[in-house]
Amino acid sequence: MYKLSFYVPEAQLEAVKNALFAKGAGHYKAYDQCCWQVRGEGQFRPLPNSQPTLGQINRLEKVIEYKVEMICTAVVIKEVVQTLLDVHPYEEPAYEVYKILTVDDL
Repeated sequence: MYKLSFYVPEAQLEAVKNALFAKGAGHYKAYDQCCWQVRGEGQFRPLPNSQPTLGQINRLEKVIEYKVEMICTAVVIKEVVQTLLDVHPYEEPAYEVYKILTVDDL
């Protein structure tokens, strides 16, 4: 099992989550579309070689975003991450992937 964690602007939250759920993320035993999310504020400053979806070059941008976490099996994790990169509105989405150990792994 893996945990995928990423940040997404509020306006695209549901679309990105649904695309990942469609690839098998957030599925555990008799449950699907499982995730955890929290609203916050992200910030970034696009540099001259960037092509920002939001904001302007060399100007600090602050955006309401959600941090989303969802589990993925080893079978789907690569496809889920690729889907995140394909559907996320940002040029460089921030994400992390963690391997989850179960009691059987210890």
